[in-house]
Amino acid sequence: MAIAVSAAWTAHPGKEDVVRGALAQLAPATRAEPGCRSYVVHRDPQQPTVFRFFEIYDDEDALKAHTEYPHFTKYAVGQAAPAPADRSHHFTTVLEF
Repeated sequence: MAIAVSAAWTAHPGKEDVVRGALAQLAPATRAEPGCRSYVVHRDPQQPTVFRFFEIYDDEDALKAHTEYPHFTKYAVGQAAPAPADRSHHFTTVLEF
């Protein structure tokens, strides 16, 4: 069953470019992963510190594998993770009608 992730990262003021730079590297690498159906990052121009993600993976195994790829470790954990003041993630299953 496909898994959807809805996430938000709020960067510390002044760290927006750090988060954006990490996501610019992470997004295309993630889209190339086996089992990744979609990885979309967006940002509200009225809230420039807030980055939102919408991700869909084939199943829980693909989602777990995502967190084990070198690009995830380098960009999400190593580069972007220290910059957000707040992070949230919501996991749901995709209803495929």
